Amino acid sequence: LWLFGPGAAEKVEAIQSQVGLPTQVSPTPYQDDYWAVELLKLDEVHSQNFMSREQRQAPQRQTLAKFVGTATALAVLVGVPLAWVLARAHLPGRTFIRALVTLPLVLPPVVGGVALLLAFGRRGLIGQYLYDWFGVQLPFSTAGVIMAEAFVAMPFLVITVEGALRSADPRFEEAAATLGAKRWTILRRITLPLIGPALLAGTILAWARALGEFGATITFAGNLPGVTQTLPLAVYSALDTDREAAIALSLVLLVASLAVLLLLRDRYLRGGSS
Repeated sequence: LWLFGPGAAEKVEAIQSQVGLPTQVSPTPYQDDYWAVELLKLDEVHSQNFMSREQRQAPQRQTLAKFVGTATALAVLVGVPLAWVLARAHLPGRTFIRALVTLPLVLPPVVGGVALLLAFGRRGLIGQYLYDWFGVQLPFSTAGVIMAEAFVAMPFLVITVEGALRSADPRFEEAAATLGAKRWTILRRITLPLIGPALLAGTILAWARALGEFGATITFAGNLPGVTQTLPLAVYSALDTDREAAIALSLVLLVASLAVLLLLRDRYLRGGSS
């Protein structure tokens, strides 16, 4: 971290020359984020060379619990109210808001990572205030991984829950309101049970999408073992250093993806037959 101080460019070039990396660099308008990327590349080279297999597998084991789980929880906390607004509220520009929410579905993940970097980087539209006022730096951090995964996973949850809210019969909620039930009681006893299966399916889809996220994560958060490295990034890194570990991790991702598809397919078939 001392390299982020004054004279970072000279320090980076000196280390690059020592490890045999090119020293010609082209700074960008986002100078601090550029040097952060360069430093993370150097740190990744050293860490991959000197870590044992057990040390490389440690961040992979904690990914499921810390990165993917937190990103899914964030997607649920933000996505469910957003889905309710899109389904029930009558707001001007609701179509445009829905387009923005679902944009990550069709946007290339790398482009999404660049958008997050331009918005929340240390000199980004929002990130500059977070860094200057509160000292918060989201890019190339654990929080950046969670944000990138939630960014690409939340649309799956929003679309699923919004569809369930639109198809739910509003007469149950209206009847409860006429009987004197409060809004929180209606939400807890009627609305959530009605959309419960869709909420579960959307959560599983968001979890699976966060588990397989690659492009936005490596662009916005980097690939630093033990800090920002996820399972797909570990597969990418292991292809050059430990092919057997890369194959094993790929099988884990394959089994997880297949289990999600089988689980959701079975659920929808039961729902259709009933």
